[in-house]
Amino acid sequence: MSNSKFTRRGMLKTGAIAGAGVALPTIFTASSVAAYTNEPTGSSVTLGFNVPQTGPYADEGADELRAYQLAVEHLNGEGDGGMMNTFSSKELQGNGIMGKKVEFVTGDTQTKSDAARASAKSMIEKDGAVMITGGSSSGVAIAVQGLCQEAGVIFMAGLTHSNDTTGKDKKANGFRHFFNGYMSAAALAPVLKGLYGTDRNAYHLTADYTWGWTQEESIAAATEAMGWNTVNKVRTPLASTDFSSYIAPVLNSGADVLVLNHYGGNMVNSLTNAVQFGLREKIVNGKQFEIVVPLYSRLMAKGAGANVKGIHGSTNWHWSLQDDASKAFVKSFGTKYGFPPSQAAHTVYCQTLLYADAATRAGTFNPCGIGEALEGFEFDGLGNGKTLYRAGDHQCFKDVLVVRGKENPTSEFDLLEVVEVTPAAQVTYPIDHPMFAGGALGTCNAG
Repeated sequence: MSNSKFTRRGMLKTGAIAGAGVALPTIFTASSVAAYTNEPTGSSVTLGFNVPQTGPYADEGADELRAYQLAVEHLNGEGDGGMMNTFSSKELQGNGIMGKKVEFVTGDTQTKSDAARASAKSMIEKDGAVMITGGSSSGVAIAVQGLCQEAGVIFMAGLTHSNDTTGKDKKANGFRHFFNGYMSAAALAPVLKGLYGTDRNAYHLTADYTWGWTQEESIAAATEAMGWNTVNKVRTPLASTDFSSYIAPVLNSGADVLVLNHYGGNMVNSLTNAVQFGLREKIVNGKQFEIVVPLYSRLMAKGAGANVKGIHGSTNWHWSLQDDASKAFVKSFGTKYGFPPSQAAHTVYCQTLLYADAATRAGTFNPCGIGEALEGFEFDGLGNGKTLYRAGDHQCFKDVLVVRGKENPTSEFDLLEVVEVTPAAQVTYPIDHPMFAGGALGTCNAG
């Protein structure tokens, strides 16, 4: 039974979180709920999946689309139900969303903010999408989140790791399930300290956009706090494919650690160039030279091949996890596509179910009702353990995985191993943390 009730006279919200007590009722008058952007009037509801189908993050985008299609099948009662069977909320019944069949349209973000906004705008205005989700770039996510705030639809962010997405650029209509740069640094730093000690000199190569900047800031702050020295920070264009000219100066810098704040095809290429230059065989300052990749994914590891062996990083989720939810998702995805899902696939599948569940609990597709259902929502059974959607910034807080490239992989998919599950408490920060300062969440816009 839904935790909220919606009628033509208004919506009575009586508390969205199991175990959180009963919230004071919030009444929406008829005038506040009667009209909102793309209110579904027929027997179906349309979701907009906006992913990079071209560009440096296209591999991630392809896997996101696979997961979105799987989520739609499960919502519509097809397949084995996947993580709907393990999700702690039991609102979803396989009858679409509130009895409306889920349909979808897709767009290509091209990993470019302008293209992403244009495709999202088209899906909202021409296709009637009531929710937009996706992306594999924080620049794209922030741009589309802003558009959705203006248009009056919910944005369920895909793969976006910049602190700014739920920091200075947070919006009331936007929600992020994926973790962020601060969380990666908080999880990685203690592991790096144990492995490499406190007397290290780090050289950063950083993708020159919002994600790279905040990832670099986070890792540098966390490693400097444990005694490391930052030798240099060099920004690289997102469109780069050959990083040789950026790797060469590292050799004579005095650095004994290279931090690659790169993702997707950028990371594959920069790591390959670093290995070609022989960095991993170097002894510098009497120490073995090391490479760190703060944000890892299975798709990146596959692209980089043997070069990832022994290299540490962090990830939001990994298909080798043995909890019931992860196993259910891997089984569903593997049965349909023949290989295990990436973290990008996992986070967008979760976001789709979380949106559908929130709409069902709220009893409406009104973005403001859905937003209230998501704010402060505590849940489990989606592969990350107990998770909180914090009300103040719309960031999910959950465990973070530290992983490393396997020395002896058993298949082309078995490339990373989990070395530590960092508890959510260790990566949680106050809303007013300096790395997330500036910008206000604002108020929900229903259009």
